Amino acid sequence: MRLLIASDAWHPQVNGVVRTLSTVATHLERDGDVVEVIGPDRFRTVPLPSYPDIRLSLWPGRRLARLVDAFRPDAVHIATEGPLGWAMRRICLRRGWPFTTSLHTKFPDYLQARTGLPPHLAWAVLRRFHAPAARTFAATRSLREELARRGFRHIGAWTRGVDLGQFRTVPRDAWQGLPRPVSLYVGRVAVEKNIEAFLRLDLPGSKVVVGDGPQRAELQRRHPGVHFAGWLQGEALSRAYAGADVFVFPSRTDTFGLVLLEAMACGTPVAAYPVTGPLDVVAPGTGALDRDLHRAVLGALACDREACRRHAETFSWEECTRSFRDQLVLLDRRA
Repeated sequence: MRLLIASDAWHPQVNGVVRTLSTVATHLERDGDVVEVIGPDRFRTVPLPSYPDIRLSLWPGRRLARLVDAFRPDAVHIATEGPLGWAMRRICLRRGWPFTTSLHTKFPDYLQARTGLPPHLAWAVLRRFHAPAARTFAATRSLREELARRGFRHIGAWTRGVDLGQFRTVPRDAWQGLPRPVSLYVGRVAVEKNIEAFLRLDLPGSKVVVGDGPQRAELQRRHPGVHFAGWLQGEALSRAYAGADVFVFPSRTDTFGLVLLEAMACGTPVAAYPVTGPLDVVAPGTGALDRDLHRAVLGALACDREACRRHAETFSWEECTRSFRDQLVLLDRRA
């Protein structure tokens, strides 16, 4: 199969969408498929207002059509609802090609956090975007239920996996110079991640933030006692997870949260709000979910690290890839 994925989120961006797409593409190619990911790196771009690390493609339609024709796909998946996603959607509709989509990000909640825009307006745009898709993938049961309530149709289940070779119970020698317990956040440092809800907590020990983003400088000024480590990768990231005593996930807007699985794979329990993502990923004994994040952190500290690892082992990228491939819709390139 020749699969074309159009995504506004792609390298060099660092986020869960990019990790998911690149990992699934790698597994598909190992199994003999040919995968072409068309991202903003192929086009002229402008920075997203208030978030310059994310680049948006400028008028990608004509060049995108040429790239599509050169690749000659057997199936098309549209991963995001940005300029590339809309352009690929128009091409498919114009040619009568079936396509699948996925909803990785609750943009209505992000926009409300950044601009105050009422969420129902953005949900209407998302509903229109996904309506012609043969199937719209959502990662968790609670998200699928929410999409159904909001009028989305043809919703498919597509869960996530974790690299159990990279994220594992390595020696817990990270953060040795910091007072214990160590509470860790990993991810983008941006307003929609609600990080300040974590940083404001009066917790014993130390707080650590791994990642970067537009809110980092502001949060460092406000919270000088917090250790900001920047982006970490590979073995350094695994040791960062394993060296923490609790992983704190303050976001209320994520659709899954790959970092939850990564933390648990390294044996670190999770503290989070009881919202989409944590509700679906965190099992009893592997973390604590509470509307009071302070109480969740203290509860998670008592969890069994071995139980966290065992639970993470039930999520595999192989199963994630199989589920994704099985739900793709082949197109007739003669149309």
